[in-house]
Amino acid sequence: MRSKSKKAVSFYFILIAGITAFYMAFNIGSNDSANSLASAVGAKAISLKQAVIIGGVLEFLGAYLVGSHVTNTIKKGIINYKIFPEANIFAFALFSALLGASLWVFFSTLKGLPVSTTHSIIGSLTGVGIISYGVKAIKWSKIIQIVISWITSPFFSALISFLIFTFINKFFISSENPELTTKRYFPFFIFITFFIVSLSFLFKTPLGKKLNIGLKLSIVYAFLFSTLLTFIFSLILIHSIKSFQPENIFKILQIFTSCYVAFAHGANDVANAIGPIAGIIQTYKTGMISLKTEVPTYLLALGGLGISLGIFLYGYKVIKTVGENITELTNTRGFSVDFAAATTVLLCSKLGIPVSTTHAAVGAVIGVGFARGIEAIDLRIVKKIIYAWVITLPASAILSSLIFTLIK
Repeated sequence: MRSKSKKAVSFYFILIAGITAFYMAFNIGSNDSANSLASAVGAKAISLKQAVIIGGVLEFLGAYLVGSHVTNTIKKGIINYKIFPEANIFAFALFSALLGASLWVFFSTLKGLPVSTTHSIIGSLTGVGIISYGVKAIKWSKIIQIVISWITSPFFSALISFLIFTFINKFFISSENPELTTKRYFPFFIFITFFIVSLSFLFKTPLGKKLNIGLKLSIVYAFLFSTLLTFIFSLILIHSIKSFQPENIFKILQIFTSCYVAFAHGANDVANAIGPIAGIIQTYKTGMISLKTEVPTYLLALGGLGISLGIFLYGYKVIKTVGENITELTNTRGFSVDFAAATTVLLCSKLGIPVSTTHAAVGAVIGVGFARGIEAIDLRIVKKIIYAWVITLPASAILSSLIFTLIK
């Protein structure tokens, strides 16, 4: 699926695009870091300073070690690539989408609003396609799927977190003997946590493809791995924890799930920053359009470094919004949030349903709040977040179309 160019983009344009890709990665870190760290900070499982350091390191490692070495140049196939008559025009479109999405995510971060960087990129590509070749250039069925995901992602995540916390509250916190009940049944939660995490790494992932395993083998390996870790982890806890109060146990599990989400986020969302620049570099080298592009290791490192820097400098803004301002979190509530978000992303992505980690994380926080009654939720903050979600597509589309018009 390639198209020749009359004139390849210049080396200086590559440099500018590379800086923009780093800027996008920076904004991914400063905004999306809340997905993995907010609940742990809100529940006081870790401090904000610890969260920023842990998140920065794990996001970089996830991007560099597990990030895919092959990426789609056009996110979610949102634009028909055939509309671009020349490869250099295609490169300008990718650059415009990258810069437009970056500016919108940065603005949202300054306001402390969690938004989806994936949806920002998609919105930017939509804007470029419309301004260039009209509404026929866009695959609107994809846009409809994304709009539906605004409802499905937070709804499923909220439902799971609501059910998990209600269960924990009824059978652990409110039991006649919380310590005895926790000591007796905590291995089950350790197992199911490790199982979800293991399956997330193995099924339909770059690691799973390298190991050449499908769903059945992924489940078997995840089960065996989780059983072993549960046994080891349980022995350590039994001999190291004096009080088996629910909050003590779930604090440890929450820290683990937060670390996992941070690592997985770096692996998955780094493509939002380096996918377009990889496509631009491919155009520079070959003068042709490629729908799938090889991603050099140095680009994964560039993206991971940008994400980490974003967390270090601006991550606290969105972390406070999600972790502290929507509802009050404890360790049991925070675990419910992280578990629900991770489970929602796993199930939806494997079923082919569009999902946003940001939307899943916020939905999970709202679900935990509902478990304590609607008065436990700050609806003003929720409304602001929802408005930001709705505006993301058109706002990033407008920004990218203006940029494309200027440089075309």
